[in-house]
Amino acid sequence: MRLPVLDTEKPKFPDPSTALEEPDGLLAVGGNLFPATLLSAYYQGVFPWYNDGDPILWWSPSSRCVIEPSSLHISKSLKRQLRKKPFSISVNRAFSEVIQACAQREANQGTWINHKMIESYTELHNLGRAHSLEVWVDGNLIGGLYGVTVGGIFCGESMFSRTPDSSKIALVYLCEHLVKLSFEFIDCQLVNDHLLSMGAQSVDRVDFLATLRRSRDRVIQWENF
Repeated sequence: MRLPVLDTEKPKFPDPSTALEEPDGLLAVGGNLFPATLLSAYYQGVFPWYNDGDPILWWSPSSRCVIEPSSLHISKSLKRQLRKKPFSISVNRAFSEVIQACAQREANQGTWINHKMIESYTELHNLGRAHSLEVWVDGNLIGGLYGVTVGGIFCGESMFSRTPDSSKIALVYLCEHLVKLSFEFIDCQLVNDHLLSMGAQSVDRVDFLATLRRSRDRVIQWENF
């Protein structure tokens, strides 16, 4: 199968079910990172993921990692930290700092959060479609995460920690916030052991897309704090 090359001005995504088996989920190449393109991708269950020096690659893997906010597993040690609460939490107070910190974290692994992606997701944030959650201690940002909302789905993009477990704390409070707002689930994209240990599930693409279609047109008023 020939990999579709997207138009650089008006990209149109192919059916996610046509993604390659190897590498798993690779759907298309090219296009652009304009906010409208990113929103169209997420609306269809597609996300960008690539390394510096690569063209833009778009993915819809056969297995998707999701977390139902009310089903997050919190370990005993993390519960102890949460009870002590030597930190404060905010939403959308420092989006730029969070995405920059996530980019720095990814840089150690061959970053895909390059300057173009930072600009595009910051634009989405300014449009009210990308959100961050921050963890602070004594006025210092120690952890956080960011993602994009599509109806009742929170599409998680990246997280970071500057102290042990601070990204886990961010995830706990994100889930609490999403439960309050009646979100269906967090799309964590790729399955990994860390997320599975916190209650994430691996679901087939067909089931993920069915839930996405059911939830993506919901209107939910995001709340900051």
